[in-house]
Amino acid sequence: MNGLLEQLSPELERNLRDFNPWWAGQPQPPLPPYRRWLFEPALRKLREGLAPCVALRGPRQVGKSTLIRQMMKHLLDTGLPATRLLYVPFDELPAFRALIEPVLQTARWFSQNILRETFNAAARSGPVFLFFDEVQNLNDWAPQLKSLVDNHAVRVMVTGSSALRIEAGRDSLAGRLATLEIGPLLLREVGGLREGDSPPPFLPANGWEALRERRTWQELRGYGERHADFRRRAFAAFSERGAYPVAHLRPDSSWEEVAEQLTQNVILRVIQHDLRLGERGKKRDEALLREVFRLACVYVGQSPSQATYLAELRRGVNANLGWQRVLAYLRFLDGTLLLRLVEPLELRLKRKRGASKLCLCDHALRAAWLREVVPLTPEGLAINPWAHDLAGRIAESVVGYFFKSIYGLAVHHFPERGAEPEVDFVLTVGEQRIPVEVKYRRRIDHADTRGLRAFMEKAHYNAPFALLVTLDDEPGSDDPRIVSLPLSTLLLLR
Repeated sequence: MNGLLEQLSPELERNLRDFNPWWAGQPQPPLPPYRRWLFEPALRKLREGLAPCVALRGPRQVGKSTLIRQMMKHLLDTGLPATRLLYVPFDELPAFRALIEPVLQTARWFSQNILRETFNAAARSGPVFLFFDEVQNLNDWAPQLKSLVDNHAVRVMVTGSSALRIEAGRDSLAGRLATLEIGPLLLREVGGLREGDSPPPFLPANGWEALRERRTWQELRGYGERHADFRRRAFAAFSERGAYPVAHLRPDSSWEEVAEQLTQNVILRVIQHDLRLGERGKKRDEALLREVFRLACVYVGQSPSQATYLAELRRGVNANLGWQRVLAYLRFLDGTLLLRLVEPLELRLKRKRGASKLCLCDHALRAAWLREVVPLTPEGLAINPWAHDLAGRIAESVVGYFFKSIYGLAVHHFPERGAEPEVDFVLTVGEQRIPVEVKYRRRIDHADTRGLRAFMEKAHYNAPFALLVTLDDEPGSDDPRIVSLPLSTLLLLR
């Protein structure tokens, strides 16, 4: 980069050199050998994508930093000169945020002191890669990034734990930013992390258009049957501990240790740290956010009304609250990706009716926060009959978050409307809709599919088939339009 020599404080310079040990010929800290599903797609987009910048977003502690460290190691191991790689973890030290233009100043310092030529000159002999971890906490990060990629030949990857703040940067970076999303472990990753190997993905990373075909879902059912042993073992581990990597990296650790890690490093990190880093000038209440998150755990997989929220919160925090303030906190949690608010389906310009459905990113967060472990396996529920209703709600939450994590897929729920019965979820793929019902119990009768059948029979909904998500492998319907899938098989879709 051109201009005067960029000066950073000696402390910041030392930190940058510590974060980039390869400049001195030193190795990175040890990394887990298991690579998450997004490794290859993210590396391909970074190297060859049309956009010069790739944003990787996801909840805290799902492995974003590990993933980019693995990518950096791969680049260096495959011949990238060490001086062409910069890594800056902006979440580590507040001193970076004290810079006037931290993205540009850090890049300029790297160009002058490590690369020792301009980015454009360096690009004549090969790419230069810049990794900015947790960039969303910086003020004006997106305009700085725009200036960087507009004027300099670099390939950039940024990560963030806030969907709202990463998406807010897309306006400034239109045409320059590709977004990828990573959540907690996929089911095949749970099994792969524990067993060292897993089946190949059923659906390609960008293959969601295939979801419009009934044949795709029928083939998925067969895929689950072919991998039944792996599926059951992985789902048992998922039921017991959820899908955060920390829960499976050391399966010999107790659930109490795992729950403490999830509470301290995921939930409280959001409540105590991220809450303070939002828009300026707004008063935030940590106790209120705790209570809103608790209610999201209590009403998981459900759509509580405004009156329910307000009554519960007025008792819990002993305050007279308005709905808009509560909604702002729900949207904040949605923005951190700890939960997803699944909105009611709005058709033919009808006014939306019904509240958002609450879907947690991982049922283990609920178990850790409420200190209540609910089994999801058929075997676990057979010996814990008290848990059937709760397991059904949690399963509905799992399904909702799973579908919402497929980037580009529209997901809603369909509240009861007059004579039209409720449908748990409706997927929209192009002009086509797929109604989805979760019936998480051993016995399913004809009445349980009433909502699916009613939805399909309305021609204007354009729903030629439906999905029924079940507890076990037995088909839940003899209607040829309804494809039955056990939850454990559905989670092998990706």
